Amino acid sequence: MSEAIELIERRGRLDELVQKIERWGADRKILAHSTGLAQFQKTLEEVDELREGLEKNDREEIEDAIGDVVVTLVMVAGCTGMNFTDCVESAYNTIKDRKGVLLPNGIFQKHD
Repeated sequence: MSEAIELIERRGRLDELVQKIERWGADRKILAHSTGLAQFQKTLEEVDELREGLEKNDREEIEDAIGDVVVTLVMVAGCTGMNFTDCVESAYNTIKDRKGVLLPNGIFQKHD
């Protein structure tokens, strides 16, 4: 399978998963009755679990935490009337042509 076709199939899977997450949030009344700030608190909890997984180099915990962070961000977007995929696309459009350097600590530093 070509790289382009695989990328398109993955994008379709991600869009489908985001829709499933949104339905899950709607079914549980999160989108109707929670707030972006409340869901942000959940995101912080999941980010902390991600840090713990990274510190332990626990692949299973890392994978679970990354997924949980995405789920909470989809909820943040939905609770604030935004679309998660649109937010990610906007961020990509901002960074796609960004120039900078990768620092020795592994952090990318943009040039203005």
